[in-house]
Amino acid sequence: MADGFEFPVDRTAVMLFARALLDIRPEFSDPDAAETKALGGIVVPPTFVQSSAHWQPDYGLDLTRPRKGPPPVRGGGGGGGGVGRGLHAEQHYEYHHPIHTGDTLTVTSRPGERWERQGRRGGKLLFSESITEYRNQDGVLCVTARSIGVQTERAVDQ
Repeated sequence: MADGFEFPVDRTAVMLFARALLDIRPEFSDPDAAETKALGGIVVPPTFVQSSAHWQPDYGLDLTRPRKGPPPVRGGGGGGGGVGRGLHAEQHYEYHHPIHTGDTLTVTSRPGERWERQGRRGGKLLFSESITEYRNQDGVLCVTARSIGVQTERAVDQ
């Protein structure tokens, strides 16, 4: 996805995400708390950017969205996928700049590196990386996420 999509950072979504993690720190919900004011406003918890998938127009794993035609085929890195032979192997986040409620992030993804290793039961293990960048409305890079998927060359021997 070269051109990306927009992800509005909503105060309620941030609060509910933090509560789902049992993280009730005031900087995720209370604009009047001293901790929040010191950060310049309500900020998002770590990994919150993953919820941008709800705004991604063709997110292939969301089967609840109305679509014209079949869900898009996933590929190109990071997600594993394919005939029961793939899985999501790793996720890494690098934080560059705080994200506040009210920000609108532009989310872009690109393929990263590819490599392979010999597996024991499924042949070669084919690794692929997907790099996603989250930039705020001022163009400032806030988060870089790196997802690594792995797919076996063939079905695993029993």
